[in-house]
Amino acid sequence: MALGPFARVVAQVIVPLVAVMAKALPAAYQQALQNARKSGMNPNTVDAASSILRRTLDKQEAMQILNLSEAEATSEAIQRQYEKYMASNDVSKGGSFYLQSKVYRAKEMLDKYLEEERLKGSSGTAEKATEEKSTKSE
Repeated sequence: MALGPFARVVAQVIVPLVAVMAKALPAAYQQALQNARKSGMNPNTVDAASSILRRTLDKQEAMQILNLSEAEATSEAIQRQYEKYMASNDVSKGGSFYLQSKVYRAKEMLDKYLEEERLKGSSGTAEKATEEKSTKSE
C-alpha cells in the first residue's frame, strides 16, 4: 500500500505547521490589539476583543456555577454555596481541582459585582443627599 508512506509524510508536514500556527495566531492577535489601542480605536471594542483572550466569567455564568438566582445573590448565599461546592470538590476526597477553580472564579466575580453594586448604591445615596441639600438651600 502506497498510502501508508504518503500519509506519514503528510502528517510530518502538518503537525509542525499546526504547532507553529498555534503559537503564532495568539501572538498576532495580541499585536493587533496593541496596534488598535495605539491607533485610537474605540476603547470599548478593544476591551471586548481583549476579554476574549482573558476569558473571564460573566455574572450569569458565575451565578449558574454557584447555582444561585438573581434574587438569592447575597454575600452570605454566595459564601454558603462557595463553601459547599469547594468541600464537595475537595481534591483530597477525589474531587476536581478544575471544578474548584471554576467555583473560586465564580465567587470572585460575584464578590466583585456585589462590591461594585454596593459602591454604586453608596455613591448614589451621597449624590441624592447632596441634591436634597442644594434644593433645600434654594
